[in-house]
Amino acid sequence: MDRFLVITNERKDKGNTVTRQIEDYIKASGRMCTLIGMHDMEKNGFLPDPEAQCAIVLGGDGTLIRCAACLMRQDIPLLGINLGTIGFLAEIEKHHITEALDRLFADDYKLENRIMLRGEVCRRAGGRPPDDNVMPACHALNDIVITRKGLSRIISLQIYVNDELMDNYRGDGVIISTPTGSTAYNLSAGGPIISPKADVMVITPICPHSLSPRSVVVSADDAVKVVVRRSKKTQNDEAIATFDGQTVIDLGTDDEILIKKAQYTTSLIRLGKTGLYEILRSKLTSGSDF
Repeated sequence: MDRFLVITNERKDKGNTVTRQIEDYIKASGRMCTLIGMHDMEKNGFLPDPEAQCAIVLGGDGTLIRCAACLMRQDIPLLGINLGTIGFLAEIEKHHITEALDRLFADDYKLENRIMLRGEVCRRAGGRPPDDNVMPACHALNDIVITRKGLSRIISLQIYVNDELMDNYRGDGVIISTPTGSTAYNLSAGGPIISPKADVMVITPICPHSLSPRSVVVSADDAVKVVVRRSKKTQNDEAIATFDGQTVIDLGTDDEILIKKAQYTTSLIRLGKTGLYEILRSKLTSGSDF
């Protein structure tokens, strides 16, 4: 590689100290480097250098996920530099940056394609014609979460897989996760960890009003539909759907969201030789390292 885009979360790299170090090192090697802040990246919605071969993302997992949403229609792989906390996706620590850049210069890396989810909300509340209330689809690399809004009480959700009723959940909500997102909210809610190579989705209830909560793993080729139902006769349920914790859409009783595997994928550059389970042990127990 010899042409790079560096995307910086300005709140993580104050004064652009690390950003400038990377820029200087790339240019000193005779290669090209273009800088852009995360805020401008999201605002502009296009690549400042369409010929860039790699996007180096400075921040943490959240920053990388935001970049994935911005760049999902672009054929460009992402490499995360961890300036955050755990860093499952942003695997490169600051003290390994020059080593990582040298390996990019030498084309010594692997690519991992991660599936994304596509969610489409259909508003059926109040008996409105559904065709007039289909909202633009949103995408997620980690998860789509349907949960209660604010101080509302337990919500009731019907979960369908390929139009077949799978279960009724009463509780705080449900997570539909990719393998990438299985180590995020899904893990905290008691869901299983899934290999990033698996082509599946995970359905995990959040604080279900049940003695036997269970996650369900389905094929990524399946269609999952979540329908908001009324929990009590006097309550018009209020819920929200969130996409990777960024985009938020309000939901009412009888509204539904259809979730499928997206046509887009996120390509991650991998340099470390450690496997998934070693990363899990190190990240979740003793901090992060390259």
